[in-house]
Amino acid sequence: MAQSINITELNLPQLEMLKNQLDQVMYVPGKLHDVEHVLIDVGTGYYVEKTAEDAKDFFKRKIDFLTKQMEKIQPALQEKHAMKQAVMEMMSQKIQQLTALGAAQATAKA
Repeated sequence: MAQSINITELNLPQLEMLKNQLDQVMYVPGKLHDVEHVLIDVGTGYYVEKTAEDAKDFFKRKIDFLTKQMEKIQPALQEKHAMKQAVMEMMSQKIQQLTALGAAQATAKA
């Protein structure tokens, strides 16, 4: 996101871009006629017109916020991953025990 806002440094009157059409995965070529003002998606379908410098600040704050949120949840994710691994290991042991028990019962009958 933040890298795409560096358009003012290019000093181009018209910058080529790809525009998302109707929330589809298809993009079509387009040109920016005003590189000093951009329209940014602030979430849940809301768009705000900002100067390129304000847009850079917005995206920097958004990246910082998301980074902090990721750092907050990372320990919980690591704990859940460790719990998942322990459960998978326990299930594997149980399956091996059941398989061995079934094989022992089959040889006892024969």
